[in-house]
Amino acid sequence: MLKQFMGAVLVLASLVTGGTAWAEGKQNFTLKNRTGYTVAEVYVSPAKSDDWEEDVMGGDVLDNGENVHIQFSRAAKSCMWDLKVVYDDEVEAEWAGFDLCKVSTISIFYDRKKDETWAEYE
Repeated sequence: MLKQFMGAVLVLASLVTGGTAWAEGKQNFTLKNRTGYTVAEVYVSPAKSDDWEEDVMGGDVLDNGENVHIQFSRAAKSCMWDLKVVYDDEVEAEWAGFDLCKVSTISIFYDRKKDETWAEYE
């Protein structure tokens, strides 16, 4: 559990510091919000964890059409990660099992007519 907590702290610290030393994690990725809504919180957790840990956005939000680069430290070893976003109206969406050692961009979408949320990655 301590390892998972430290991984979340390292992700959060990388967003705050923005230092180049943090940019070396092989799991770094860009999250693109294409939902039409504001994302108030973003959680990235190892796939094996049962806890979402800390909001990596801190007090920031991710408006529709914006991107955020999420960085990991070199100490992060896991490749498989889950993603959860919470919109500003407190609705949540979750995705499981992104291989962040191979994925560099995750774009999230919402279709209002179908009431469907999905993610595409590259």
